[in-house]
Amino acid sequence: MKLGKVEFCHLLQIIALFLCLSGMNQAEPSRSRSKPYFQSGRTRTKRSWVWNQFFVLEEYMGTDPLYVGKLHSDVDKGDGSIKYILSGEGASSIFIIDENTGDIHATKRLDREEQAYYTLRAQALDRLTNKPVEPESEFVIKIQDINDNEPKFLDGPYTAGVPEMSPVGTSVVQVTATDADDPTYGNSARVVYSILQGQPYFSVEPKTGVIKTALPNMDREAKDQYLLVIQAKDMVGQNGGLSGTTSVTVTLTDVNDNPPRFPRRSYQYNVPESLPVASVVARIKAADADVGPNAEMEYKIVDGDGLGVFKISVDKDTQEGIITIQKELDFEAKTSYTLRIEAANMHVDPRFLSLGPFNDMTTVKIIVEDVDEPPVFTSRLYSMVVSEAAKVGTIIGTVAAHDPDASNSPVRYSIDRNTDLERYFNIDANSGVITTAKSLDRETNAVHNITVLAMESQNPAQIGRGYVAITILDINDNAPEFAMEYETTVCENAQPGQVIQKISAIDKDDPPNGHQFYFSLTAEAANNHNFTLQDNKDNTATVLTRRNGFRRQEQSVFYLPIFIVDSGSPSLSSTNTLTIRVCDCDADGIAQTCNAEAYILPAGLSTGALIAILACVLTLLVLVLLIVTMRRRKKEPLIFDEERDIRENIVRYDDEGGGEEDTEAFDMAALRNLNIIRDTKTRRDVTPEIQFLSRPTFKSIPDNVIFREFIWERLKEADVDPCAPPYDSLQTYAFEGNGSVAESLSSLDSISSNSDQNYDYLSDWGPRFKRLADMYGTGPDCLYS
Repeated sequence: MKLGKVEFCHLLQIIALFLCLSGMNQAEPSRSRSKPYFQSGRTRTKRSWVWNQFFVLEEYMGTDPLYVGKLHSDVDKGDGSIKYILSGEGASSIFIIDENTGDIHATKRLDREEQAYYTLRAQALDRLTNKPVEPESEFVIKIQDINDNEPKFLDGPYTAGVPEMSPVGTSVVQVTATDADDPTYGNSARVVYSILQGQPYFSVEPKTGVIKTALPNMDREAKDQYLLVIQAKDMVGQNGGLSGTTSVTVTLTDVNDNPPRFPRRSYQYNVPESLPVASVVARIKAADADVGPNAEMEYKIVDGDGLGVFKISVDKDTQEGIITIQKELDFEAKTSYTLRIEAANMHVDPRFLSLGPFNDMTTVKIIVEDVDEPPVFTSRLYSMVVSEAAKVGTIIGTVAAHDPDASNSPVRYSIDRNTDLERYFNIDANSGVITTAKSLDRETNAVHNITVLAMESQNPAQIGRGYVAITILDINDNAPEFAMEYETTVCENAQPGQVIQKISAIDKDDPPNGHQFYFSLTAEAANNHNFTLQDNKDNTATVLTRRNGFRRQEQSVFYLPIFIVDSGSPSLSSTNTLTIRVCDCDADGIAQTCNAEAYILPAGLSTGALIAILACVLTLLVLVLLIVTMRRRKKEPLIFDEERDIRENIVRYDDEGGGEEDTEAFDMAALRNLNIIRDTKTRRDVTPEIQFLSRPTFKSIPDNVIFREFIWERLKEADVDPCAPPYDSLQTYAFEGNGSVAESLSSLDSISSNSDQNYDYLSDWGPRFKRLADMYGTGPDCLYS
């Protein structure tokens, strides 16, 4: 009869308990038959109880305390005079002792994996005196292990890789399980490994946990990943042992075991002849089931009539072969090309050469399509020269272009005026002869770069472009002149023959052999007694004094005309005037003062004095401005009441007219003619920023007394108000007139009268007066104000 797992565990517990009790019986103290002995006049009694350890089974599941063992002393006669006490690890909390009998019990379930043993101390005491009758002894309670922990894979789940096509027995990865049970006691911690899932591709070593390949020639391209389940079981794999599992994901890594192969033996592509150089013609790819570096390929053209016209390169991302143009295509010259292209792996594994060859060939045919091409010039750049003295209409050169198509359409020429904005040149539309259209000037523009357009007569949209560089040849058409504006001075104390200026000349022309200038004084200046000129023969000349005793009071400025001639053919000349100022110089000959007016100043009045006088005048002006500004600020009002700002205010009253009979409803003349003529008073302390209307003269009209008094009251308030604006302003008040049967309905008039007037009759006048009837027809509480 087979035992179940629970019954088997109970049986193990009973056996372990029996062994423990046997050990405890052997460990009980035995009474010593030895007699005491004496040493150095002292007596010493030999210990009468000795033990060293007890055993207790872990994971006790009973309800009563678990008996551990018994302590007993020879001194104990069984009369209850001796009591036993226990101290140390777990005393009273886990282990208790019967103080009368010495029996030790465990009150809690023990786990060896938490603590394998406990160290305690036992002592026998006299119950009356509470003094020890025996020396304290130390002992150990060891927790006896049972198989209560399953193996665990602490590092799982695992991932690993192994190259495809590996031989049988190739190590993949090692798995390790740990068991918390006691490895020194029984087989509770002895683990064996087995594979539950992953067969027949992989196997595992039972003792070491090393996973190995079990089948040869596993192909990644067929299946690249496997999931394994590994079991670890204790008790050496026997029935009743505990087990744990983990998963292992094994990925087959790629090797170069697949050669490249073109899907087709030949390809054909059509390409227009106008396709630019370096354009992509086609993309081809050889299939390779491998990945990564094992799928990297190189392409090359090994044969065909397009070796120099096309080239092929590889796209590193897609491993495609890219065919591009190296030379321009011409349908009229060649209509098709044939290429033999090879694709080969870059990294070949010698172990799999038998699966090769690791290259493949294909044929690519490229058909060139005819397109309508623009005219083509015989040269991409034409260089021409013309003299700047050439007359209008002079022929400079000729350009030529032709239609490259089979139709050979006639060509017409023109100049792109964006490159010849000034229209210096013309071209004959039929012959391509370029002529001058304007006079040329090399000094303005030495080289003209123009673009000539050639278009087909049958298809003007087809335009070819040619480039012409026209160089203008120089003639001697510019006279020499001073190289700069000279500021020449001569000291009053200058000596005869003293150099006062060195001059040079420039010429806008560009002779082939360079410039050569000749300097001299003009005929009228050649015999002057003040200065002379010396030609240095190096395109420079020197001006020297002929006398001394120059005085500013007599003549402060001299004008010396200099004649300059170039070496052109024919030669050109010009007269340039050199201005020489007489100056007062210091001992080193450095000019100090060159103005003759300096002598007019009073003697003793120096420049410092003039500066001081000017500073005083400026200071006085600043003080006057400050005083004026302060006085103006005192007259400005301190507070400006925005509510009383009456500049150009317009007061509107939403009153309707008196009907068709009222022809004077909006006669403003009545408001501008008051009873009293008042003088206009204008504030003169502050000038207004804008011009306002002045207050007019009023004439009296008896019917407007109310409005006249109202306006004069406002004027008086403004005159005495210190915060009123310092300028005149105009305020207008509406007046309705006298022609209405209802007479005036003005709010001002209604407020000024103390009588209660009935306006109920307004409701009888029709819809035009409905609003007035609503406003005034219900009594004095609804009057408009």
